[in-house]
Amino acid sequence: MANQYFQFKQFTVWHDKCAMKVGTDGVLLGAWANTSNANSVLDIGTGTGLVALMIAQRCTADIIAIEIDKSAVSQAIENMERSPWKEKISVQHTDFKTYDCDKKFDLIVSNPPYFSNSLLSPDTKRSIARHTNELSYHELIRGASKLLSMEGEFSMIIPSDNLDEIKEIASEFNLYLIRQTNILPKPDSAPKRVLITLSFNKVISTEISELVIELSRHQYSKEYTSLTKEYYLKM
Repeated sequence: MANQYFQFKQFTVWHDKCAMKVGTDGVLLGAWANTSNANSVLDIGTGTGLVALMIAQRCTADIIAIEIDKSAVSQAIENMERSPWKEKISVQHTDFKTYDCDKKFDLIVSNPPYFSNSLLSPDTKRSIARHTNELSYHELIRGASKLLSMEGEFSMIIPSDNLDEIKEIASEFNLYLIRQTNILPKPDSAPKRVLITLSFNKVISTEISELVIELSRHQYSKEYTSLTKEYYLKM
């Protein structure tokens, strides 16, 4: 039986009630997103609360984490309450498509559903968490554009194949790619995921980098180790 929780250096994430467990995608986003100018953060589709907790560890911002699945909301609240940052994270049970908030956010993050053309899982909750049927990229980016401050940043992790689609949708809402990190599972492999940051402030040249996760089985690259060492127990 898989572990019901994942232990990090400063907090524990229980995920036995959630369709999507703690995974590399969430860890990458939580460690990579730029928090340097963030006083307010919105985590869209928080799931277990992983990304919100990782961001809370390294900044003083107030964080709102929203989630559509009731069981995941319950679990995220429990994870926040057990953490050192329960006073600055608010978990809300809501559908982002109807989410209404008066405030603007300096940082918006999302590890969104991404299997738009694959076979749906018989597990309804897992399907919602993994597929774009419930929240399309267009709905996600449109909603984020309304909530992002003019100097704010919107960061996501997406499949590499969807990058051009995301850039095209973002341009509809005057959002532009300012930072991109291509994620390679191994040195000679093609990128499977890409970390991106969108902003209203268009740049002359997007900051593009590459990050290899493993050099060989369980031998992690210096770049991945450097990015995640404040979180993983054995890094």
